[in-house]
Amino acid sequence: MQFKRVTVKKNERGLLLRNGDFERVLQPGTHWLFAAFDVLKVELFALSQPAFTHVLADYLMAKEPRVVEAEFVRAELSETQIGLRTENGALVEVLAPATRRLYWKGIVDVGVEAVDIDKTAEVPALVVARLVQTQLRQRAVTGLAGVLQVQVPEHGAGILWIDGKVDRLLNAGSYAFWKFNRNVSVELVDLRLQAIEVTGQEILTRDKVSLRLNLSATWRYTDVLRAYTQLAKPADHLYRELQFGLRAAVGTRTLDELLENKTVIDEVVTAQVKGKLADYGLQLDGVGVKDIVLPGEMKTILAQVVEAGKSAEANVIRRREETAATRSLLN
Repeated sequence: MQFKRVTVKKNERGLLLRNGDFERVLQPGTHWLFAAFDVLKVELFALSQPAFTHVLADYLMAKEPRVVEAEFVRAELSETQIGLRTENGALVEVLAPATRRLYWKGIVDVGVEAVDIDKTAEVPALVVARLVQTQLRQRAVTGLAGVLQVQVPEHGAGILWIDGKVDRLLNAGSYAFWKFNRNVSVELVDLRLQAIEVTGQEILTRDKVSLRLNLSATWRYTDVLRAYTQLAKPADHLYRELQFGLRAAVGTRTLDELLENKTVIDEVVTAQVKGKLADYGLQLDGVGVKDIVLPGEMKTILAQVVEAGKSAEANVIRRREETAATRSLLN
């Protein structure tokens, strides 16, 4: 007869395998195992690490229900469920759908709460509070790759996209969404007054003079959902409309008209663009031309014109003075 002595500590459990097959779980204490011609193997597991990651886990769940009920906490989730695993009451892991695992009973009090995520992607508020600032804990929560956490600032809003469609608008606050079984994203939008610059626009006037203009505008969202359901990129759309308005204002007027009334560009661009943006949930607050740059040769010509004009004015004044002096002498 051949016996094998095995000692299992109080903080351990042993898995007895006979010829590679499961036989039983060994409790703490000293065990004398009869070997005979069989090959015995005892694997020891520390209960401080409750996760039972073993090739026999599926076999035990399928064929040894009494052993599983006595020794393990069982986690078996469907395709539409996630699991919140706790250790001694603290959340430590988010389990993905269809997870099947065993955890040793004993030193660590393991709990698994199943949550159905089929009908909604939003994480319940109580769970969000348990997920926030997980990095500040002694032990980080694992499995957070399947959770989208979002902080919407006070001056902004968030557009919730689920599977490529706009779901709803999020107000300021903390949110979390399950990413399992769906594609979830949140796009943050600033609701404050914003500025946009349209620079380096080369435009011909009606009398074929090339001008380079820089324009600045301020705008804001009036209806975020309307803007993003109708436009892929609202800011880009606004930029293009400002370009078109600028060309309409400059291309239909001569250089002299623009120089005489520089505010006409602001007025025309505002009138043309403001009405078009209203249907897209955007509001144009102000428009202003920052610079009008003339080509080099046109600057020289204008300088000569101004010089000639000033010379003519000087001649007129000089003749008036000479006439007045002559009259004074005659008198």
